[in-house]
Amino acid sequence: MASSDLEQLCSCINDKIGNIKRMLSLRNCGQEPILKTMLDKIGDEIIVVNELLNKLESEIQYQEQTNHSLKELCESLEEDYEDVEHLKENIPPHLPQITVSQNLYMKSRLTYCQINDVVKEINKAVVSKYKILHQPKKSMSSVARNLYHRFIDEETKDTKGQYFIVEADIKEFTALKADKRFHVILNILRHCRRLSEIRGGGLTRYVIT
Repeated sequence: MASSDLEQLCSCINDKIGNIKRMLSLRNCGQEPILKTMLDKIGDEIIVVNELLNKLESEIQYQEQTNHSLKELCESLEEDYEDVEHLKENIPPHLPQITVSQNLYMKSRLTYCQINDVVKEINKAVVSKYKILHQPKKSMSSVARNLYHRFIDEETKDTKGQYFIVEADIKEFTALKADKRFHVILNILRHCRRLSEIRGGGLTRYVIT
């Protein structure tokens, strides 16, 4: 729920409370028949206010859970970034530049800086994806809503509780190209246990570990 929706809900609650106060001010009007009608209306207003308060409480709990999940995601990504920075800053000078060779890919010479740049872009894609997943549906644009449905369709029982992306997310949220060098770097991250893969349905899901 957007802040404007919360403000509207609070305004509605305040209006209902105001109506109840005005009705209660008439409680000393005597035993006229109109009093029973007023009391019945007060009862109806109380029920509506109670429902609105329950709705507001549920929304606040949802927002708190969303903020907590985003905080955990940011902390995890910051730890990954710090690990890469530490690795880059503590390479012994006598070590040669990384050379990665795989049977299925062309031989490439990669620097830690290049790997670090890819890690940053992957983190960017993860944050962008889960920001949409935690966004209230009512505030989504049509583009965000389409992405939301794709994200949901890509989830499986094996990805439950995991943060993951697919190549389409890399293309959607970053300037990276899913070329041979990109896949070599993914293999490096997988061997370093920074990523794992879950395959199925014609998709490879890259899980943040």
